[in-house]
Amino acid sequence: MSIFARPHYTSEITSFIDEMKAKKPTLEAEQRAGRALLWDKHIDRSLQSEYTEGKVPMQPYVYQTSVK
Repeated sequence: MSIFARPHYTSEITSFIDEMKAKKPTLEAEQRAGRALLWDKHIDRSLQSEYTEGKVPMQPYVYQTSVK
Protein backbone atom coordinates (compact mmCIF):
# COMPACT_ATOMS: atom_id res chain seq x y z
CA MET A 1 0.00 0.00 0.00
CA SER A 2 1.31 3.42 -0.95
CA ILE A 3 1.75 6.13 1.65
CA PHE A 4 -0.26 8.45 -0.59
CA ALA A 5 -3.29 6.17 -0.80
CA ARG A 6 -5.95 7.41 1.55
CA PRO A 7 -9.50 6.35 2.13
CA HIS A 8 -12.00 8.52 0.26
CA TYR A 9 -12.93 11.45 2.50
CA THR A 10 -16.16 13.41 2.13
CA SER A 11 -16.62 16.53 4.22
CA GLU A 12 -19.81 17.23 6.14
CA ILE A 13 -20.62 20.11 3.81
CA THR A 14 -20.26 17.96 0.70
CA SER A 15 -22.42 15.21 2.15
CA PHE A 16 -25.02 17.82 3.20
CA ILE A 17 -25.14 19.30 -0.31
CA ASP A 18 -25.37 15.84 -1.89
CA GLU A 19 -28.21 14.94 0.47
CA MET A 20 -30.03 18.21 -0.28
CA LYS A 21 -29.71 17.63 -4.05
CA ALA A 22 -31.05 14.09 -3.61
CA LYS A 23 -34.08 15.37 -1.69
CA LYS A 24 -34.80 18.17 -4.15
CA PRO A 25 -33.62 17.35 -7.70
CA THR A 26 -34.84 20.68 -9.10
CA LEU A 27 -32.55 22.67 -6.80
CA GLU A 28 -29.83 23.45 -9.37
CA ALA A 29 -32.37 24.54 -11.99
CA GLU A 30 -34.00 26.86 -9.45
CA GLN A 31 -30.62 28.31 -8.52
CA ARG A 32 -29.80 28.96 -12.18
CA ALA A 33 -33.19 30.64 -12.69
CA GLY A 34 -32.58 32.87 -9.67
CA ARG A 35 -29.13 33.78 -10.90
CA ALA A 36 -30.47 34.61 -14.35
CA LEU A 37 -33.11 36.82 -12.74
CA LEU A 38 -30.58 38.93 -10.84
CA TRP A 39 -27.15 38.62 -12.46
CA ASP A 40 -27.12 37.25 -15.99
CA LYS A 41 -28.17 40.37 -17.84
CA HIS A 42 -27.56 41.41 -21.43
CA ILE A 43 -25.30 44.47 -21.50
CA ASP A 44 -25.90 47.14 -24.12
CA ARG A 45 -22.34 48.17 -25.02
CA SER A 46 -23.33 51.53 -26.49
CA LEU A 47 -25.13 52.57 -23.30
CA GLN A 48 -22.24 51.30 -21.21
CA SER A 49 -19.80 53.50 -23.15
CA GLU A 50 -22.09 56.50 -22.66
CA TYR A 51 -22.22 55.86 -18.91
CA THR A 52 -18.44 55.64 -18.80
CA GLU A 53 -18.02 58.90 -20.73
CA GLY A 54 -20.50 60.67 -18.45
CA LYS A 55 -18.67 59.93 -15.21
CA VAL A 56 -17.65 62.95 -13.16
CA PRO A 57 -14.20 62.71 -11.57
CA MET A 58 -14.24 62.33 -7.81
CA GLN A 59 -12.76 65.09 -5.66
CA PRO A 60 -9.61 64.22 -3.70
CA TYR A 61 -11.49 64.67 -0.45
CA VAL A 62 -15.09 63.59 -0.88
CA TYR A 63 -16.62 65.56 1.99
CA GLN A 64 -15.08 68.93 1.11
CA THR A 65 -17.36 71.36 -0.65
CA SER A 66 -16.14 73.37 -3.59
CA VAL A 67 -15.04 76.86 -2.75
CA LYS A 68 -15.84 79.41 -5.41
